Amino acid sequence: MKANSKINNFINDTLSVDEQKGEILISLRELILKIFPKTGEEIKYGGLVFIIDKRLFCGIFLRKNHISVEFDYGAEMSDPDKLLEGSGKYRRHLKINNLDDIINKKAEFYLKQSFKD
Repeated sequence: MKANSKINNFINDTLSVDEQKGEILISLRELILKIFPKTGEEIKYGGLVFIIDKRLFCGIFLRKNHISVEFDYGAEMSDPDKLLEGSGKYRRHLKINNLDDIINKKAEFYLKQSFKD
């Protein structure tokens, strides 16, 4: 798995402050890297963002009570179960409160839509 020291520090810091959020962060990151093996990743805007062809298409951000998986063009994504939140012109996000939410809120379904070649 590719990583640099900033990403490793971000993950380790998250684990040390809130182990559950750290485990969610690791699981989401692994899922994104599995779906998009050629994605770049950076620490930016206070979170872990994922970039393909210079497009920052999604990111994982720590919030007080949850982890937010944010999509740059989430408003254009299929959302049959109305799980995406947000009302901006483009962006939408999933609120992940625990590891089960990754499955229950269909994170993989939304992630697969977040970047198309």
